[in-house]
Amino acid sequence: MVKMGIKLAVILVVVMLVFFEGSSAFTFCKMNDDGLTACKPSVTKPNPVDPSEKCCKALSGADLGCLCSYKASPVLPSLGISPDLAMGLPAKCGIAPPANCA
Repeated sequence: MVKMGIKLAVILVVVMLVFFEGSSAFTFCKMNDDGLTACKPSVTKPNPVDPSEKCCKALSGADLGCLCSYKASPVLPSLGISPDLAMGLPAKCGIAPPANCA
């Protein structure tokens, strides 16, 4: 029953992302779609790149505690994002991650 709930949550998030993809008003943990797009190459395997200035600027205004809450969630992998790479991104941008996110 729990797995079904998790799958439903993942589907809901993916549907929301697709629905709002064209909207510049979409935000996720205080990152808009431009910031998310700028950071995606840095958190996608197999060949992640160093974060761009645009990515780091977007990340500096993000709610890192919110982003951290997705660390063990199936949502990030379902979107092609490596949770390990995502959790290491603040340090690569010179931003201190939340203490409880290590």
